[in-house]
Amino acid sequence: MDAFYASIEQRDDPSLKGLPVIVGGTNGRGVVAAASYEVRKFGVHSAMPMSTALRLCPHAVCVQPRMQHYQAVSQQIFAIFHEFTPIVEGLSLDEAFLDVTASLPLMGDAVTIAQKIKARILQTTRVTASVGVAPNKLVAKIASDLKKPDGLTVVTQANLRETLDPLSVRRLPGLGRKTGALVEEAGIRTFGELRTASDSVLWPIFGRYTHRVRERAAGIDERAVIADHEDKSISAEDTFSTDIGEPARLHSELARLADRTCTRLRRKSLTAGCVTVKIRRKDFTTFTRQKRITPATNDTRAITAVARGLLATWLTENPGVQVRLLGVGVSQLAEADQMDLFNAPTPNAASALDSTLDAIRQKFGPKALTRAGNLEDKS
Repeated sequence: MDAFYASIEQRDDPSLKGLPVIVGGTNGRGVVAAASYEVRKFGVHSAMPMSTALRLCPHAVCVQPRMQHYQAVSQQIFAIFHEFTPIVEGLSLDEAFLDVTASLPLMGDAVTIAQKIKARILQTTRVTASVGVAPNKLVAKIASDLKKPDGLTVVTQANLRETLDPLSVRRLPGLGRKTGALVEEAGIRTFGELRTASDSVLWPIFGRYTHRVRERAAGIDERAVIADHEDKSISAEDTFSTDIGEPARLHSELARLADRTCTRLRRKSLTAGCVTVKIRRKDFTTFTRQKRITPATNDTRAITAVARGLLATWLTENPGVQVRLLGVGVSQLAEADQMDLFNAPTPNAASALDSTLDAIRQKFGPKALTRAGNLEDKS
């Protein structure tokens, strides 16, 4: 999708059309979640600190993210994908790989299918998508970015070298900024130069991955499109606008994050057998602590209690520490209806409360109700 969050905001509020729009938090540590094409001209891009973005474009319009709304639009888009093929591999809310091989006899060639998908998305959501049609995932991913917004780029074996060779190495997926800088310092600036570079140049940078990198620069990718990735874990985390040192407030923030995680867990009809707490100190050192729970559960009180215990132990080991980020995650996921009938806990007031909260939040929004236990005890 093209500047997905920002495009939705411009669609929903016509006064924002044509303006430099940034979607993201505006506190001291806010980051850019999405940047409209108007603001990108100033050098603003996603994942950039908001303070930097506003220095580059002081007159930008900042909009708070509405994640539930974006998720709803994403569900519409993925439903369209499934009209054309069951083999859909989602990468995020706004990006996916589709294998349309089996759909060709019924729906036409790949380019025709791509055009139909673009048209259906625009008709249904009133936002645009850019599509790359190619023999494999790597080249399709690269192609989808070449003619944004509202682009359609087709790469075949016949024009593969012609398309890839002139591209900047920075367009190679998975090549981070630091590694990209090292590659350019070695005198390699294009896919073509990377594809033909000698081992003596590449080995000091990539080591045993040299052959793989050279293949990727040549557009070689044997990975299959894998449909319906199973969730391996679910988590929620926050970076605080100012570091937090008070244990009571940390426990309050932890309970709020556990509540968010458990809500998502129940929405997917899953239970968890392991709880993880993530803690990042002021100096950016990151710690994780985890504990298994039996039987597996999606009960907010049970998971919060385990998370609190993990945090309490860590705080005892690190007295007076300032915390920059806190997170709660769950793993070892299983379908809720597959729990052992003989070991499953009897429904109680806690599970009834969870169900009631979920129903109210589903109807009135995630901030409609807050658990008293998530509030900081200031007594």
